[in-house]
Amino acid sequence: MATITVLGAGMMGSALCVPLVDRGHDVRLVGTHLDTAIIDSLKERHVHPTLRLELPAAIRPYAAEELPAAMEGAELVVFGVSSAGIGWATETIAPFARPEVPIVMITKGLWLHEGRLAVLPDAVQRGLPEAVRRAVVPAAIAGPCIAGELARRVPTCVVVTGRDAATLARLTEVLRGPYYHVFPCADVVGAEVCAALKNAYAMGVAFGAGLHEKAGGAPGSVAMHNWESAVFAQAIREMMRIVALLGGDPLTVTGLPGVGDLDVTMNGGRTGRFGRWLGLGLGVAASIERMEGATLECLEILAVMRKGLAVYEARGELQPGELPLLRQMMAVALDGAPLEMPFERFFAG
Repeated sequence: MATITVLGAGMMGSALCVPLVDRGHDVRLVGTHLDTAIIDSLKERHVHPTLRLELPAAIRPYAAEELPAAMEGAELVVFGVSSAGIGWATETIAPFARPEVPIVMITKGLWLHEGRLAVLPDAVQRGLPEAVRRAVVPAAIAGPCIAGELARRVPTCVVVTGRDAATLARLTEVLRGPYYHVFPCADVVGAEVCAALKNAYAMGVAFGAGLHEKAGGAPGSVAMHNWESAVFAQAIREMMRIVALLGGDPLTVTGLPGVGDLDVTMNGGRTGRFGRWLGLGLGVAASIERMEGATLECLEILAVMRKGLAVYEARGELQPGELPLLRQMMAVALDGAPLEMPFERFFAG
């Protein structure tokens, strides 16, 4: 069994601790400077206030300033922060990083670096000390996983992806458990692009539920399912195009990181709820307010993709008419444009 330090006590970082302690690992959960209330609650009552659940007492909570103690003897480090916190997490962990200690992340996102859209494991590796950077190739977990379900031990299937085969095999064995099924994936670009983009596309599919309710409809077999399915299909096509553009395998989109994660996010994730509220006509500001401080990765990835698309178009690697669904979601979520789907431009129309 391993000693594992998880940095970030948000919903997903904390939820991942449950299958890890159930497997028998020594798990230390370290909060960021934003997680003080969560860590205090876990120390006092073992209750996670956001998950609204009592977590196993075997999970050992640490405040941000207690990181040195939490890193003593660590054999694996997990990044559980949001994409906005990845720079902070890398700087924070750098003084403690060691060549023999792998890093795996559940953070989803992309970044624009030297004119190319790049995956976050590469950003983390660049931020490590040079002596460590040569030996540590950060890996990532991707796939359909609702934090509240994992924390309640609902059977879950994900992939762990990385460029170092030996590390990938080791992580697959360490992370997997009776209800947390982990499969290795060598396509880092494909898995991580899917993990980031599914947040945006789930918002777009979920527009349909809000539009249906706005028109006076109720959930049922006759609703906006035709509309939603068309958007879902276009989302998969566009994700495959972007994965190929960035050098990944488009077939990865058809598995857990793509189709699987898109489905769970639009049906049970916060991004799906956000998209539904936009469909209801609440507007971006009011919908964000309803999230009560929860991170909206869909807005982060849409902002990054807007910058990235402009660069790729300027080089002629992407045509202005491509990715109509992504562009419409940018207009709605970033510019407040009317919620209209350009169906006639879908499916290479």
